Parts: sequence; C-alpha cells; structure tokens
Amino acid sequence: MLLAHKIKLKPNNHQVTYFARAAGVARFTYNWALNRWKEQYEAGEKPSEKPSEAMLRKQLNAIKAREFPWMGEVTKTAPQQAIKDLGAAFQHFFRRVNNGEKPGYPRCKKKGRHDNFRADNGPPVRGADALRVEGKRVKLPKLGWVRMTEQVRFTGQIKSVTVSRQADGWYAAFLVDTEVLPHASRKNHGGAVGIDLGVARLAVTSDDQRFAGPKPHRALLCRLRRLNRSLSRKENGSSNQQRAKRRLARLHKRIADIREDALHKFTTEIVLNYDLIGIEDLNVGGMVGNRHLARAIMDQSFGALRNMFEYKAAWYDASVVVVDRFFPSTKMCSACGQIRDMPLSRREMACDCGLVMDRDLNAAINLRNLAM
Repeated sequence: MLLAHKIKLKPNNHQVTYFARAAGVARFTYNWALNRWKEQYEAGEKPSEKPSEAMLRKQLNAIKAREFPWMGEVTKTAPQQAIKDLGAAFQHFFRRVNNGEKPGYPRCKKKGRHDNFRADNGPPVRGADALRVEGKRVKLPKLGWVRMTEQVRFTGQIKSVTVSRQADGWYAAFLVDTEVLPHASRKNHGGAVGIDLGVARLAVTSDDQRFAGPKPHRALLCRLRRLNRSLSRKENGSSNQQRAKRRLARLHKRIADIREDALHKFTTEIVLNYDLIGIEDLNVGGMVGNRHLARAIMDQSFGALRNMFEYKAAWYDASVVVVDRFFPSTKMCSACGQIRDMPLSRREMACDCGLVMDRDLNAAINLRNLAM
C-alpha cells in the first residue's frame, strides 16, 4: 500500500538555490513536452505516430546534452518525472473526454506557481538507495543530506519524494510502500452511522455527535483583508511587495492547514469506529451560488471531506454509501417517514407522530437508515 507523508524541510541557502533550479528544470521540461505533444499530435497521421510520454522522454534524452546542458546540474529524474506527469495529465484528460465530463486540457506551468520536482528510487532492487532517509534528514540525488523538521511516519520502501514550495517554505512529500497502516490497532468494527454536513456545524452524526468545524477563513478574515490591502499598496517589483506576498501566502497556508487538520481528525475518527458510513451527495457547486452562504460552505470543504472518507474507508475495511442528493433527508421524519416542509429557519423536526428532534440529527438518522 502506498502512503504519503509531507514534511517541512530545513534547507540552507545552497540547497534552496538547488531546489529552485530543479523546480525550474521540471517546469521547463513540462512546458517543452506539452508543446511537442501538441505539434506531434497535430502532425501524426497513424496511431503509431501519436505522441506518448515514453516517446517524449526518449526525444529529450537525445537532445538534452546538446541543447539543454544546464539540465545536468540537477537530478536527471526531475525532467523525466515532469514528462511522466504530463502523460498522467493527458490520461486524465482523455478519460474525462470519454466519460462526457468537462475535459480540462493540460496547460503550461508558470514560474512561482506550484514549483516542485520529483525524484524516485526506481525498481525495488536497482537504485533503491538513490533516496535515503535517516532520522530527521533525507539524502537527495546530486545534493546530499537535507534536514527535516520530523521523521517519516511510515516504515517501508520510499518510492519517491516530491519537493515543493509552499508559501515561503520547502516541503518533501514521501511516497512509501508499506504494509503497516496508521491507527490500524485502533479499528473498532462498529455499526452504521449517518453524517449530515452543515454550515453552522461541520457534521452531526446519527449517534448525536456534533463536530464544529474550525472555520479558519472566517476566523482569520480580518487579518487576510489587512494583508491584502497592504499588498495592494506596495510598488510593483519592489522588495516590500515580495515581503507582503510572502506574508499573505503564509496566512493562506495556515488557513488551509487548519482546515485540513480538522478534516483529517474527524474522518479518521469516524472510519475507525464505524463500518458503514452514509453521507449525502451534495451539489457544492450549486450551493455556493447563494452569495450569503458561499464563504461558509467553502470554508467547510465538503468535497475534500468526502474524498477523505472514501480513501480512508478503503484502508480500514469500511464502506461509504453516497446518498442521492435529491433524497429528502431533512424533510423526512425519521420515525414515520412523513415528509414535511422544512425551511432553513426551522431548526427542529416536529412531526404529527410526536417526534420532536433537531433537524440535523433527524437527517443523519435518515442517511444511516438508507445506507443500511
């Protein structure tokens, strides 16, 4: 099983320069391969002549020493993996086209946005020590040992590491092939649970557990506005503008980290204690059309929450049942099944059968019953 762990690095000035150079090589290679792909795809007449990532990697290797000698200053896997990433992007593009979805054609990368490069260990035997980790440091090809803020949590063979810039720091994401799952010893094979997601509270379960989301964007909105105003007053290209950008980027990363941490803790706790999880298929795109609730809805990150439930359920032998978005979980009485009108201002389900219950708890029970 492949698990990833992202760790903040503590590089010196020489290593930061290398990271920026390697990310630039990867970005240049990705854009070069994308342009070659377009040209060769339009010129190809037979399927055998259509471009592929393997063909583009061979073409780059044939001209790299002559036309791009500066690529040899960084690890050779940086440009090779960039072309593999382009191949994966085209696979997703063609899959979406075949499924009738919105395709999203791959686009060129820009400097300063999502700067990263990847190095791998190759096959399990040959080249298995190209990347080495010892305690709180990692050895990268052509660079040597780089300090980290913590150790890799998982035990097993390190398949690859992706070094990326986020805000004003550099991070290493390790992909580890392991058989030992985190928290496996805590798995409690419980029953079924329904989870109703909301804006005022992140979630209410059918067992009447209430999880209040941190709402970091709302909590830090005043500071976010102040930093945006400060950035808008800086002269273009000045050192003050660069410092203001870094301050704003750090705050955006802090907001994302707070939100992600809360979602991980909540989803892990649910998956470890239940074997059947019922959630709604929310139309988030339609919900954010309400300008009064859009910020609060996006601050809860319902899409990321569902994604975490699905992949963690596969880890820990649980099942996720996604209930159709048109199922009236809030309007239906969980005791008798009668459907009543429930405007947002009404916070309790009061049914003719005598049931009086919080509307979110009633919806969660309906989701659990339908999942079962």
